[in-house]
Amino acid sequence: MRQFEMRHLTRHDWQVWRDVRLTALRDAPEAFYSTLEREQAYDEARWRDMVQPAQGLKVVAFAGGTPVGVAGGYASEEVEGAIELFGMWVSPAARGTGVAAELVREVIAWADKHGGGRGVRLWVVDGNDRARRLYERLGFTTVDQFYPHPRDHGVRYQLMTRAPS
Repeated sequence: MRQFEMRHLTRHDWQVWRDVRLTALRDAPEAFYSTLEREQAYDEARWRDMVQPAQGLKVVAFAGGTPVGVAGGYASEEVEGAIELFGMWVSPAARGTGVAAELVREVIAWADKHGGGRGVRLWVVDGNDRARRLYERLGFTTVDQFYPHPRDHGVRYQLMTRAPS
């Protein structure tokens, strides 16, 4: 039996999105393009806008009513018809429980229904082997495309892609 529940956030869940997103940025700042300081400055209207259906999917994993992971998906701006998986994070206490795989599967299923048939793309921190192995188990392959972390040019992101199901 699954130890967590997945919830696709709606416009009424903006505070859940805000709280789990800020927690993720606080816990693993190197994993994200944005910063805690930047997103702490967002006003309520900005957070509400982020969970509007036009902004894509935000899915949160809950264990015992507490958020333990998050991921999102949106229409890629770089590849028409593809979905970008973004904002992937699992709380340290929930790592290794399968919640990460379930979050990714939720985004893949959403992409299959709402994407344009070009699959899912994501950027993983180069050297985050645990995350890379997870994505590979779920059908993603690495692409020889990188970009530097915006605040630490010794860190770079690598592109991974997955064909539609």
